[in-house]
Amino acid sequence: MSPASRSTTTTLTVAIDGPAGSGKSSVAREAANRLGFGILDTGAAYRALAWAALETGTDLDDEAAMIALLDSWRYSITLVGEQRVEVVLNDAGQDRTAFFDVTAEIRDPAISGQVSRVSKHPAVRDRLNGMFRELVAASGLPGVVIEGRDITTVVAPEAPVRILMTASPEVRAARRAGELPGLSPEQVLADIAARDAKDALVVDFFTPAPGVTLVDTSELDFEQSVQAVVDIVREAQT
Repeated sequence: MSPASRSTTTTLTVAIDGPAGSGKSSVAREAANRLGFGILDTGAAYRALAWAALETGTDLDDEAAMIALLDSWRYSITLVGEQRVEVVLNDAGQDRTAFFDVTAEIRDPAISGQVSRVSKHPAVRDRLNGMFRELVAASGLPGVVIEGRDITTVVAPEAPVRILMTASPEVRAARRAGELPGLSPEQVLADIAARDAKDALVVDFFTPAPGVTLVDTSELDFEQSVQAVVDIVREAQT
C-alpha cells in the first residue's frame, strides 16, 4: 500500500476487554483474520518492557527508571500475520543501539511474572497507551482489533466497536487448565478467583461500561464466540 493510500485510510478500531480465560486473545485474533483486520496484543508490549528492564538491569519498581527506559527504546509488533515482537534499545552511555527479536522470550513464565511490576506505574501505562494509539493510526489497515486490559475504557474509549468478553470463573478455569499441563481445574480456579479479586480493585470485567457490548462466552464454543464478534463488527460497518 502506498504512503498516499495509507494517509487516506480510515482505520476501524475494535476494542476488546476481558478477564483471563474469557477467550479474548484467541477469539480476537481469529475475528481479525476473518474481517481482514490487524490485531494488536497490548499485553505483548508490557511483556517486552519487562524483558527490556531485566536485560538492562532497570528497577521495575522505579517508575522514573522505567520511563527513562521507554525513552531509550523502540518497539514494533506485526499487526497482520504471524506475530513478531522486536525491541531496539539505545545505550546513550555507549552511543550504540542493539536490536532484539523477543517474540519467544516474552512468553517465558519468568517474564510473565514481572509484568504486574511494569503495569502498576500510571506513567508507564499512559506512555504505552499513547503508543498503542499511534500504532493503530499508522497501520494503514481497514481495521485493527485491540485486545488486552482496560481497552474499552482507557486505551480506546472512543472506538466505534467496544466489546467486553467474559465467562464464568468455572468455564475460564477449565479453559486455562487445558493450556497449563500439570495443573488441575481446581488449582486454576483458585488462581483465577484470586486474580479476579485483585482485578476488581481497579477494573470491572463483568459489567460493561456505557456503549460497550457484552459477549458472555460461558455457553459458546470457539466458533460461536468468533462469530459473535464478527457479527458485532459487521453491524457497526453497515
